Formats: sequence, C-alpha cells, structure tokens
Amino acid sequence: MKPLIALLLLVSSSWAADAAYQPQLFKSLKLVYEDTFDGTAINTDFWEVRQNTTWAIKDGVLHGSESSKEFQAKKKASNDPSHAGLKPVIWLKKVPENFVCSMRVRYDAAKYQKGFPLFDLGHHIHTIAFSEKTTTLAIKKNVESLPIEKPLFTLNAWHDVVIELKKGTLLLSIDGVKHVFESQNIDMTGQAQIDFKAIDHGTCQIDHIRLWEGH
Repeated sequence: MKPLIALLLLVSSSWAADAAYQPQLFKSLKLVYEDTFDGTAINTDFWEVRQNTTWAIKDGVLHGSESSKEFQAKKKASNDPSHAGLKPVIWLKKVPENFVCSMRVRYDAAKYQKGFPLFDLGHHIHTIAFSEKTTTLAIKKNVESLPIEKPLFTLNAWHDVVIELKKGTLLLSIDGVKHVFESQNIDMTGQAQIDFKAIDHGTCQIDHIRLWEGH
C-alpha cells in the first residue's frame, strides 16, 4: 500500500471512530455542530473571537494567536489592560446545557513563557486549568476547587480531548485517560459557551471539533 493512501486511511479511520463516540454520561447524543476547518472562513454562528486576537483557518486547522501590538498598547494604556489580547481567546457558542464536546487541540508556547492554558465551560463557571503536575477544575472561581493528577494536558503537542457535562457530573478525557468530577455545583444552566484560552504570547490550534446535546 502506498504511504499516502495508508495515511489517508488512518486519518479516515480515526475520524470515523470519533464520529461513533459512545458517551459515558448520556444514553444518546444529538449532533449540534461539527467542523473540520476545510474551508477558509470561520463559522461565526458558532465561534466568537475575543479581545481582538488573531484567528484564521490554515491548512484545515483553526489557528489562534495574540492581538496586534497596536491593540495591546491601546488596552494597556486604558483601564482594561487585562483584556489586551496577549493570549488568543475564542468562544464556542450555542453549547447545550447537557453536552459532549470532542476535539483535537493543542496549545503552544516557548519554554520561557509562563502559565498554562485552560478551558472555561460557561464563562468563568467551570474552569479546567492545566499545569505540569495537576489538572484543576475550579467551579465558579472560588466556590470549589478539585485538583487531580491525571489526565494532564501538555504544551506543544496535539491532544484528543472529550468533555461530557450534565448537572452534577463532568467527565474529562485526554488521549483516552479519563476522570469524572462530581459536585452539586457542576451546572451549565444559563451558560452556552466553551472558552479556549491559551498562554500569553502563545498559540492555540484546533484540528476538528464536534459538539452534541446529551440525552
């Protein structure tokens, strides 16, 4: 078999396997949105770029980087320096209250850059923050903090991530390693977004994404 054909079959097989994802928290799924970023324009019905950061589709991947130096300087001189767009930020919208989100994603940063990336499920409601040794779910900022040793999300590498959430329970899977968080404070009522936030001066890349409503 020719190497290119073999590679295409491998990618196709991997994508088909993702399409047949079997949820742990739900009996059935209804597809809400999927994107392999094969086009050139970002689907603004489902994505909202924040803090004037730079996002574009390149070679089938959604790429995010920091805002322009001019925008950063303007924000730093204002009363809102924390939203200067030093890190790429984008929101996935129309997220159901009970959902499954499957994606292939990476966050890149140079070794000298400090900090770690995160996902916000709901705006500052359920923050999944990563570090070298722990992954922490912070709920409603200071209401509850649940640190775990695994799964971990490393920088400068692609990861297959699945998040399942229903009231009281959140499942996080990274490259097949799973952890289930349980808390009465886990609740997406009134929330409808997932925020992707990288590291200052770093980048974010999303290769493909699927979003389902869980039943």
